[in-house]
Amino acid sequence: MAKITITTAVVLIFFLLLELAGIYLASPLNCTDRKIYIRRLPIRYNKVLAVSCSRYSPLTINLCPYLHNSGLGPKVHDRFRSWHRTHHHLIEKFFHRRVQDYPCLIGDPKQANAIFLPYYVGLDSLRFLYGDGWNSSVQHGMDLFNYLLKNNAEIWRRNGGSDHFLISGRSSWDFSRPKMKLDWGTSFLELPEFFNVTVLTPESRRWSWQEQAIPYMTSFHPKNVAEFYKWVNMTEKMDRTSLMLFVKSSTDVDSSDEDVADILSQKILKECRTNFGLCTLVDCTGKKCEDEPKSYIHSLLHSKFCLHPPGISPTTRQIFDGIIAGCIPVFFDEMTSSFQYKWHLKFPEKNVDQQLLSTFSVFISEKDVVEETVTVLDVLTKIGEKEVNLMRKELKKRVFGVMYRSHKASPELKEMKDAFDLAIDGVFQRIKTRQNH
Repeated sequence: MAKITITTAVVLIFFLLLELAGIYLASPLNCTDRKIYIRRLPIRYNKVLAVSCSRYSPLTINLCPYLHNSGLGPKVHDRFRSWHRTHHHLIEKFFHRRVQDYPCLIGDPKQANAIFLPYYVGLDSLRFLYGDGWNSSVQHGMDLFNYLLKNNAEIWRRNGGSDHFLISGRSSWDFSRPKMKLDWGTSFLELPEFFNVTVLTPESRRWSWQEQAIPYMTSFHPKNVAEFYKWVNMTEKMDRTSLMLFVKSSTDVDSSDEDVADILSQKILKECRTNFGLCTLVDCTGKKCEDEPKSYIHSLLHSKFCLHPPGISPTTRQIFDGIIAGCIPVFFDEMTSSFQYKWHLKFPEKNVDQQLLSTFSVFISEKDVVEETVTVLDVLTKIGEKEVNLMRKELKKRVFGVMYRSHKASPELKEMKDAFDLAIDGVFQRIKTRQNH
């Protein structure tokens, strides 16, 4: 019988602990049904868009400071190696880099199971949203489509685009302008030409066909297992003195006007101010928290529950900032929870529904809060400490699956599936399902 060395035993114990902790582990390298071909596109569809990062400032944020580290942004501080000033719109650049490092790339599109389009659709949309192209925003994407048909057209025509996928740093709502209506956004997702393409986006529509929601990028991007577990273990030991936390953003309206659309946020804001000793209010107006994790992570670490009412759109990056900080999410709308992130919040091998969500989050009906039949405080104070601990334990299992590790990660960390890996798994399954019908 072969002897087991101490090193081998340590490695085996390490991966056993990961399994027990509920961390998704990557299977041994097997490229069967997992091969990706990267479509060759002119740089005007990606690199040129990235270096034009300040073109539409001050109408929109200058993204240039966040381009470092393949889109992760500069480090917050040399002492905090896992933390970066990350802007989620640049996930297009980061995702492109991760696909380029994917171990099962192939040079022959005929043998590929999925074809990646390195088109920075969100960055390209800026010229339609804030530039001279707003008048032709219904044509967003047609230039790319014409290129795909004129250059190696057989790659596209083989499956009508159903084996193609791309990544967007902007919500699908920014690409859902009806073609015959003058409204905000572009019509990229309304174009029949792209109906078969899988679009990964931080937020999907209720009736989504093309898109699938994947987690927003946060500022936490560990490079090795030690960095990851140092952070997770610290979140478990925090003294969470605040019952609940509410992040007030620029999308929330601070008014008592009866016609204010976001009544739910107003109810929560009022409740938080009334119960100041139990609720922490974080001011993220004016985009104060978009790229500076130090400004609010401390508050997340000291709160038991994080409130996530829908604002102008159903989801925000703060959902994932809170999960990574061990703050139990409180949802008020299914469009913020079970309709989104089905590939990333399931565990193990289940679809996301309210019953599964209740193991690591709280759902309070928006209608009940607005009509004042319940208060958020009443619901949360009735949850016992034992149940809170169980929920946080379940939440911990999902931390790695909703964050994006550094592209410079150690081999050991690459054995664990992060948000990128789970997104790629979902893409393969989605393409396979569509082609079998």
